[in-house]
Amino acid sequence: METDTSGGLDRGRGPGRRARRPAVIAVVAALAMTLLGCGVGTSSPTSPTRTQLRPSAGPRCAAGDIQGGDVERMTGVGAPSTASPAAPAASPRTLRQALGHALAPVARDCDGEFAVALLDTRSGASAAYGNRAYDTASIVKVGILAALLLKAQDERRGLTAKERDAATVMIEHSDNGAATALWKVIGGADGLDAAQHRLGLTHTRGGRAGLWGLTRTTATDQLRLLRAVFGDSSALNANSQAYIRTLMGRITTGQDWGVSAAADAGAGTRLKNGWLPRSTTGLWDVNSIGQVTASGRTYLVAVLSDGSKNMNTGVALVEQAARAAVGAAATLRA
Repeated sequence: METDTSGGLDRGRGPGRRARRPAVIAVVAALAMTLLGCGVGTSSPTSPTRTQLRPSAGPRCAAGDIQGGDVERMTGVGAPSTASPAAPAASPRTLRQALGHALAPVARDCDGEFAVALLDTRSGASAAYGNRAYDTASIVKVGILAALLLKAQDERRGLTAKERDAATVMIEHSDNGAATALWKVIGGADGLDAAQHRLGLTHTRGGRAGLWGLTRTTATDQLRLLRAVFGDSSALNANSQAYIRTLMGRITTGQDWGVSAAADAGAGTRLKNGWLPRSTTGLWDVNSIGQVTASGRTYLVAVLSDGSKNMNTGVALVEQAARAAVGAAATLRA
């Protein structure tokens, strides 16, 4: 485990026509009293509650990070409206629209906030859902390794045996001691920032005072990092790219959750996850980045989240968002 050291009710409608007979008045009055007494929308065996009407994927999510896609709204219960029925929603035509459509339900039912960025490597289409910054937790270890390899490239040398040992356990087992050692080798936050800039990242800032897990980044920047690792044009040379990919493909059992949930069964996945309980809030940062294969296509996917009440709900959120995003991309090209 990593640690941080530093809305409204539905409304019923009563009868609206004046009765002409006393008997009818009595019946209508009794009916009105019945309606006022139970209240349309309250819990009953035949009248589902608002909670029952909402998908039950998890606790409710803060909506501050939602980008794109219309959030479905609950409507009141009552007499049929005389207004013209709304036109059906148009099918998504772009990847951004597809992500918005697929991820809005996830956002409604989670207990934190999240952002997703995705690239279809065959078509080159990419899009993001959410643009705010998150703590990296241990996904920054990919960035640390990339910075180390850039440093070695500049010095025209390979990694030392000590550096290789540290890199292996840092990525495959998410070893924090190894990350701290390599953090010092690359020059700490300043060294990370310089390397990330060379790789095209523009909104990532290394954690200060040695707190590499509190590096701040966006899903879009993490997608840029993945492109630097898996793409054809990169400041990382082919050997450096292959080295990072190999380690990301050997994540230890028990840490191989996350974006891998969106992959086909048996398909090779390369990933790195991060998880961090924040001492300031008691809530969890849970992130996952990597390459997945689904329905014969390869995707680069980054999912960042925070505000989950525990690690399990954070993992469930990340996996649900990854599946929805990859599924949306697959549907769009179908």
